[in-house]
Amino acid sequence: MLPLLCCKRVSVPDRVMTDPLQLPLRDIHMPPAISWWPPAAGWWGLACLLLSIILLSCWWIRRRQLLKLSAVNLAKQELLRIREQYSTHQDQQWLLRELSVLLRRLSISEYPRLQSASLTGDEWLQFLDKPMQGSPFKTGVGRVLLDAPYRPQVEFQEIGPLFTLCEDWIDAVKQNQTVVAQ
Repeated sequence: MLPLLCCKRVSVPDRVMTDPLQLPLRDIHMPPAISWWPPAAGWWGLACLLLSIILLSCWWIRRRQLLKLSAVNLAKQELLRIREQYSTHQDQQWLLRELSVLLRRLSISEYPRLQSASLTGDEWLQFLDKPMQGSPFKTGVGRVLLDAPYRPQVEFQEIGPLFTLCEDWIDAVKQNQTVVAQ
């Protein structure tokens, strides 16, 4: 028999059993909880939309207030222009027509159009008396706006107080406007 030299049996330990506690493994970790910051893209979009709506609303309200205030300021400037032109040509019919147009324009821009645009005669004078103390248009010097087209001549003494009355009415409209805005 031939000796088995090449096939010498070497004893290899059966599988080496390792203890699972000795393995360098870590336990299963849960991901961190979802935080509130930073928000998702949808929330950013909603925040931008709300911010733009708020800013546009503020801009629109402010612009509207400035336009109303500017109508009163423009009316005051127009009254000064009318006074200067009247002092050069002394045309009373032109003056009364221009003052009437100025008061009508301002009333349409400051009050709802349906309240003031269609008024004539005594109703118009009553409307002009609303922001004033008493009734200077209906029973006072402002009545000349209604009567003047039918008079041959307007007395010069009525012109100065009429300018003052128109200026007071513009100031009263401005005061009523600031009270409403607050």
